Amino acid sequence: YRLPLTGIISITHRMTGVLLSAGLLFVVYIVSAVAGGSASYVAMQDLMSVWLIRLMYWGFIYALFFHLCHGVRHLIWDAGKSFNSDTLNRYALVELGCSLVLTLITLILTSE
Repeated sequence: YRLPLTGIISITHRMTGVLLSAGLLFVVYIVSAVAGGSASYVAMQDLMSVWLIRLMYWGFIYALFFHLCHGVRHLIWDAGKSFNSDTLNRYALVELGCSLVLTLITLILTSE
């Protein structure tokens, strides 16, 4: 038995939802560091310069865009469109491509 692409995408959508919820704790930390004054802001910037934290940050951004693209796909399904097998797989690939392109555009626009 081989799990179809749409099944893998569905499982990944649920996983990114959980990761986004956990990542919001980090967003709260960033906002509190900004509100906490210059010392806490500098400490937060130092933490954000660690390569593992930056990798987690970009994973969060990708998860956000992936979750967004899959949500748009669900809106298309709610309209009663694209339920045949070929269209399901094509939209899954488009969803993966769009989320990757959006993440890369964000990376380019925010690079230092």
